[in-house]
Amino acid sequence: MTSVLLIYPYFNNPHNRSSFRFPPLGLGYVAASLRNAGYEVDILDCTFMKKEEALKKAKCAGADVVGIYSMVTMQNDSILFARHLRDCCDLLIAGGPLPSCDPLSFMNDFDVVVKGEGEQAMLELLRTYDSGCDPQSVKGIVYRKWNYGRVKEKWQGEIVFTDPRILESDLDKIAFPARDLFPNDRYIDYWKKKSGNAATTVFTTRGCPFSCEFCSNAVFGISYRERSPENVVDEVEQALSFGYDRIHFADDVFTLNRERVLRICDEIRRRGLHFKWECLGRVDSIDEEISIAMKDAGCDRIYFGIESGNDSVLKLMKKKITPDKARKAVYAAHEADLQTGAFFILCYPGDTDDTVLETLRFAVSLPLDYLSFTMPYPLPGTALYERVKGRISKEWEAPDSLISDHVLIFDADFSENKMKFAIIKGEAQFGMKKRFGNYSFLVMKPFEHLTNFMFRLMK
Repeated sequence: MTSVLLIYPYFNNPHNRSSFRFPPLGLGYVAASLRNAGYEVDILDCTFMKKEEALKKAKCAGADVVGIYSMVTMQNDSILFARHLRDCCDLLIAGGPLPSCDPLSFMNDFDVVVKGEGEQAMLELLRTYDSGCDPQSVKGIVYRKWNYGRVKEKWQGEIVFTDPRILESDLDKIAFPARDLFPNDRYIDYWKKKSGNAATTVFTTRGCPFSCEFCSNAVFGISYRERSPENVVDEVEQALSFGYDRIHFADDVFTLNRERVLRICDEIRRRGLHFKWECLGRVDSIDEEISIAMKDAGCDRIYFGIESGNDSVLKLMKKKITPDKARKAVYAAHEADLQTGAFFILCYPGDTDDTVLETLRFAVSLPLDYLSFTMPYPLPGTALYERVKGRISKEWEAPDSLISDHVLIFDADFSENKMKFAIIKGEAQFGMKKRFGNYSFLVMKPFEHLTNFMFRLMK
């Protein structure tokens, strides 16, 4: 039987200040699909490994077929693995967000790119590989036309794009991810040391029906599909059985369908499950009632992608929210005793000095427990990328700065130093508010006036 190795080439940059570390569920789903079909499958999750160790393990695995996940921040390492393993396996497959929206950039190093949802495409691809047939019938892939027969000689010739794959409509039919193939002990240990809880992820939906300008929807497109509450909580119980005690619902829009969220909360309570959980929410789908229901079912934290405090910039981003809606949602969650977090993009194309400072004031004014600022990143496949692609000056690479883990990759209206100054300024003001509480204005106001002046002077 054909053996398969799936690789998640994430290596933590020492300057990366993000604490989020979760298993690659996408590969877990693919692994479960292949294993249920009788294939021998393993996952190489590099999250807690040194690069040399991971490359050695990948080579020693001796798999016939190797699938490698990639996104913008992992592109160089995914290609490094492909080149390292080129002579050690018969078939190299790339998948994930970046290969899905820019497959040609991978075709010099990979044999096949799977575009979009991968479970069924990978299964069909392996079956054609086993039979020695041309995979033109496999929908949703890009490959080089080959001659019949196995291995190296066939990966030559024209590049073929097969017909698009129709997304699976019934998510309850998809097998739960193969969590036993993840280094669960390492994740549990990491989170216990970081926060006292052991967190892992669960996806209850796929896709997002919105079209925010900066957001990549390369894998699922503009779509939205839900799992039933019963199916979701079944997987929650499975995840908890591995020793985790906290669930991060990682959907783009977990709270979109109000009635479904309430049913998930009811199902958690009905089964008598006691665990803490968190989610990402849209500000236009959160109010006091649903916040209280989530709290009663174990939720203790919600994150909002607000992105700007200026209405014109939000319209430019195509967020379809307003600062007023954002404020009401954060306060509703806060009043229900949920911890709140928010994400903002500073110096977005179309921002001015005034709108950036307005966003900073707005963000710091909210009753938040966690606040994240970033600079804009025009990801391939996004509308923002199309708008500024003529100004992209370099490829993304991991920053080596001790001060900031952000990097500017296009010629923007703000310099990289000015963007970083705005981020540090916002973080400092938020820190003052948390530390000094009701008396924060005594230090924050003078600091804000001084740094506003400095920000305006910068180019």
